[in-house]
Amino acid sequence: PALINPNHFPGKLWRLVNSPCFRSISWDARGEGLLVNQPLFEYELLGAGLGAAGEAAAEAASMFKTKNFTSFIRQLNLYGFRKVVMGSLGGAAQGLGLGAGNGHGNGHSSEGPVHHFHNPNFCRNRPDLLVNLKRLTSANKAKMAGGAEVPSQPRNNFQQ
Repeated sequence: PALINPNHFPGKLWRLVNSPCFRSISWDARGEGLLVNQPLFEYELLGAGLGAAGEAAAEAASMFKTKNFTSFIRQLNLYGFRKVVMGSLGGAAQGLGLGAGNGHGNGHSSEGPVHHFHNPNFCRNRPDLLVNLKRLTSANKAKMAGGAEVPSQPRNNFQQ
């Protein structure tokens, strides 16, 4: 989306979830939430598996300025994502190829905790909603509570 800064967290997250290169993060079945397979995400995107990874994974690992999964979750929370409690992994896990024997082919298992997150402004086929994702700083919270508009951070002229 043209109005979203690709270097800020929402733009990076949008690219990741829509990329066919990564199996660790995907849309839920309804396209209204994210599914994140923690061990696979750590392997693919936080640098744990860079030795055998390709160029796309090396680029993705540098997207987030952390190698800590908890820091990634904190970023989601700062942008208003909330964890969805799943009764069972059933259909949700299928989107991430979970199950017995589904590893990378290099001995790294994709089995492990799958986290489900939701934000009403982050939906498949609705990139126009991304402008509504605001980092929930104390200043932004106060502005929103007072009914003031909190602008998203647009691309600047130096980003191409």
